[in-house]
Amino acid sequence: MNRMMANGWNRNRDWFQVGQIWNLSIVTVFILSLPCGIAEADRAPVLYANNFSIEKYDTHTLLTVRNPWRGAENLSFEYALVSKKSPVPDLPVEVQVVRTPVERMSVLETVYLGHVQALNLYDQLAGMPHLNYTNDQRALRQVENGYTKEIQTGNSLNIESLLMLKSDLIFTSAMGNPQIDAHPQLQRAKQPVVVTAGYMEEHPLGRSEWIKFTAVFFDKENEATEIFDRISSEYNRLANMVKRTGNRPTVVANAPFGGVWYVAGGRSYMAQAIADAGGDYVFSDDRSFGGVPKDFESVYFRAGSADFWLNPGPSRSLSSLLELDERFNRFKAFGKGGVFNNTLRVNAYGGNDIWERGTLHPEEVLADLIAIMHPKLLPKHEFVYYERLD
Repeated sequence: MNRMMANGWNRNRDWFQVGQIWNLSIVTVFILSLPCGIAEADRAPVLYANNFSIEKYDTHTLLTVRNPWRGAENLSFEYALVSKKSPVPDLPVEVQVVRTPVERMSVLETVYLGHVQALNLYDQLAGMPHLNYTNDQRALRQVENGYTKEIQTGNSLNIESLLMLKSDLIFTSAMGNPQIDAHPQLQRAKQPVVVTAGYMEEHPLGRSEWIKFTAVFFDKENEATEIFDRISSEYNRLANMVKRTGNRPTVVANAPFGGVWYVAGGRSYMAQAIADAGGDYVFSDDRSFGGVPKDFESVYFRAGSADFWLNPGPSRSLSSLLELDERFNRFKAFGKGGVFNNTLRVNAYGGNDIWERGTLHPEEVLADLIAIMHPKLLPKHEFVYYERLD
């Protein structure tokens, strides 16, 4: 009996040792199979943005963009930034290589111009779109003198014209619609396109933090961190100031378009900004990220007695708002001087600076919102983006 037990124990011990050797072999093979320079990474701090990460390796920097559009939670894009002074390491085929620092950049949306201004990337700006909707005067002057070229986008996207710009980098965002997205065409043309997802962020500071993503391509990480630290510090100072007040006025946002009222979801960046400004958003219980379609009556039922109405479409006066729908005068905010729109910095063609500078500077937007809802907290505030509709 003892001999049988001993033999059994020896067999178990042998199998245990074999298992240990097998597991160690697997780990060893896994480590050795990793491409050179990808064994360890130093992850750069990203505090508010959910949709990108920065990982520093000895041979390159890996940028990962996640959740690039609605319904793409499991999709990501990876970009390996490799110094022009270094050889390209062995990388997976799906990782796109960008040599840095980038010398020529094109942008397919004006939202990137806020980063161009903050990081002083005008010398690198080879191409930009939507001149009529652009507020950045220096960028427009560069187009006038021929240094920067105008880019046609959307259905008018001209790949041949983009090829002539010889860009090292093309920034764009996407909606997940192959009929309008630019990146599939640019990828087929072997163009260095980078898809960003700042508009998918839930927090205003998350959108702002994408300046760190942009900066890595130009070796300006330190500048971007300093800029964002100042922005986030001021944003949080303002938000903390509002927390001390017990009054939280009710707020509704947006206006109908084509008979449908797309209200901001309760998990959207707009809902977050209203909450941080000390407001009670009437659709805060909705768990959506983007716009939620509603009819007029359902919005009126929830928001008819709201204290403030923000961002009612393109209207810049109460009379123009009534021309869209006479029923708007039934809202309490309409009759009590509580309608405000972010149209103070709109150019003659409708280009709104809140989508250029404002996306990078949510602390300025937040200060405007606090001055609307809690004017006694900021009695000397001068509005940057918002104006009262009279």
